[in-house]
Amino acid sequence: MHEQRGLGMGATILRRRWSALGIATVALAAMLVGCAPTGTVEIDVPAQVEGDFPAETQSQLDAALAEAMAATGASGAIVGVWAPWSGSWVAGVGTQSPTSSQAVTSDMEFRASRVTRAMTCDVLYALVDREVVAREDNVSEYVGGASGLEDVTLGQLCDSTSGIGASAPSLWNDWLKTPNRQWPPLELAAYGMGRERTSSPGAAFVDSDAGYFLLGVALETATTTSLPELFEQYVTEPLSLDSTWLPGSAAATPAGDTGAPSLQGNNSLPGEDGQLLCADPLEITELSASIGFADSGAVSTIADLGRYAQALATGALLGDDQTRFDSPREAYPGAPTWYTYDGGAFAAGGLIGQHGAIPGYLTAAYADPDTGLTVAVVLNNSAAPAGIAANLAWELAAIASKAPAAAGETAPPAGLPWTAEQQAEAIRGAAVCPLPQQ
Repeated sequence: MHEQRGLGMGATILRRRWSALGIATVALAAMLVGCAPTGTVEIDVPAQVEGDFPAETQSQLDAALAEAMAATGASGAIVGVWAPWSGSWVAGVGTQSPTSSQAVTSDMEFRASRVTRAMTCDVLYALVDREVVAREDNVSEYVGGASGLEDVTLGQLCDSTSGIGASAPSLWNDWLKTPNRQWPPLELAAYGMGRERTSSPGAAFVDSDAGYFLLGVALETATTTSLPELFEQYVTEPLSLDSTWLPGSAAATPAGDTGAPSLQGNNSLPGEDGQLLCADPLEITELSASIGFADSGAVSTIADLGRYAQALATGALLGDDQTRFDSPREAYPGAPTWYTYDGGAFAAGGLIGQHGAIPGYLTAAYADPDTGLTVAVVLNNSAAPAGIAANLAWELAAIASKAPAAAGETAPPAGLPWTAEQQAEAIRGAAVCPLPQQ
């Protein structure tokens, strides 16, 4: 039986999460930044039909998810697939760990990893629209001690075209060993800043978590407001994402002390023979969100993540004169023309979204602004390459894009530049755990 839930306006429990700075800081922010958005932002996508996918489509979706879980060593996953003309599938699959009997449910909260990048850029766009900052502002205007960044702008940090390197490759093992440590964002950024630049500012997309750490600090400085509060004012409240938030630095499970359920995070480590211990992973559910901060620290649910992907794809939060994808850069040297990056998000074929990893989780969320086709997924083992999450989202999208129309509906043309089998092959090629024999 498939657990079913529509892509609604958010979870039923509304939680306000104010930082330790309290109400006084919020009042000051209102004076400095201007009033926060009021009312719910509408997302312009086709209306979702009620009901499940046809049996054949659902069978293909089930098989794709099962294979990706096996390839990554994930014992559990949460998935949402919405095809407005055909049906939807929202479900928790598997268990919290390979040795647990506790079932995963679709309402569990988890770490959204690099979807956070797009949200941080949303805050930047909101502040630009209110003339608090400008995309052309230099980072050094807001971040003290950022030597060597005199030629880097806030816009380049958002677009990941600053040329600054990535910090995670140097820090991943430390994060696994000391998940409770609270990291200052500038200390994290220093690891990426210490790498030799591979391009000049503005020249090319260079994956840089360090750039988003710097951007988060700059936005806090410009507004004298914490980034969690800025997320709430400019992203989660306008979109009614009631179960999406950026936690503080204290170590906690994704849901914190709210009483909501959390998806257990795991990471398989190598055994004595060098092979990953897929059946006995390290649990890493309790973690300091400072590890991710403005790059990958946000927490969400699958329903919220699907709604956010639609808002991101349609530009629902942008001001009237703003565009997000006006200067797309190839996602990697030699990437196909349909795969680009701009404004903190990827454009892949007709889909727009993000994907990535944070200790414990692999996450992806993509949506088509025209058809409304939306996929969000999280796997609860972060040992595999982060790109597998994107491959899975794109495979599920390819399957759902060909789902037949429900009665009275019309299916849009299936126009993705890849097939489900091509994405499945990519997942098999990147598998870190044994796959079932075909």
